[in-house]
Amino acid sequence: MQGYLRHIRSCNPPVKEPFIPWFIDDQVVGWLRPWLVDALAEHSGVFEIGKNRVDLSAGLGDFASRSAALAETIECLAGRRLIAAPMGELYPVTPAGRRAALCVMDRAAAAYFGIRAFGQHLNGFVRKKDGLHMWLGRRARDRLIYPGRLDNMVAGGLPWGVSLEENLCKECEEEAGLPENVARQAVPVGLVSYNRVAERGYRPDILYCYDLELSPGFQPQNTDGEVESFVLLPIEEVARLVRETDEFKLNCNLVIIDFLLRHGYIEPQDEAYLALALGLRASLGAGLAVNR
Repeated sequence: MQGYLRHIRSCNPPVKEPFIPWFIDDQVVGWLRPWLVDALAEHSGVFEIGKNRVDLSAGLGDFASRSAALAETIECLAGRRLIAAPMGELYPVTPAGRRAALCVMDRAAAAYFGIRAFGQHLNGFVRKKDGLHMWLGRRARDRLIYPGRLDNMVAGGLPWGVSLEENLCKECEEEAGLPENVARQAVPVGLVSYNRVAERGYRPDILYCYDLELSPGFQPQNTDGEVESFVLLPIEEVARLVRETDEFKLNCNLVIIDFLLRHGYIEPQDEAYLALALGLRASLGAGLAVNR
């Protein structure tokens, strides 16, 4: 059980550095490192810098003006090589769920500004006479993040302006060659969340999880170059890989642990059951320091 728990701890480590809360309309929407706060002080028409907080200017009173001001700021910061270049994909800036978004910003800036990002991960599995088997993808070696690591069969970010159903169908087709009529059979089974400190910044992310039972003859086919290969493994071997190795992209471990809990491969009488179940759903901003 400790092998499973270490992944939850890795996604929710103790925060040993200060992060400053970022507010819009007096609601926390993100967390900033002090160096970024100092850089944002040069954008006084967009940000108001307080002693222990940063506010988006009250003069930016609607969705469109906030989004435009953030886009201009991000272009400037990227031009100074302080953050990564924009990707052209928008993420919601929200104090809660996607529907509560107060504006949008480029995906490349999301972690720097510590906003909550959303993703979708799908467990593709097959029933055989000897039990459940799960399809796993191996990430392409040229991927910027976790190259060559194992991944869920389908996994991707959830951009603004696209419904969960539409995005899941798109990701299923791109990553595994699943036709839309099959992708729409995926069962939403809940979510996992975590608060991770990464190189770029704070990651208070949510992953919507799905299960999809596939026919024994199905063979996933990647179409966007992000997956090097696929392998179908008995669920016991998948569990061993999670428990004993670091073969998976970090957050994929959480999705598989959730699958193991829901399907009874980790049982309530197991010593770490409660810690695992609770650890998969972290509170936003848990453990953050705000003093500069």
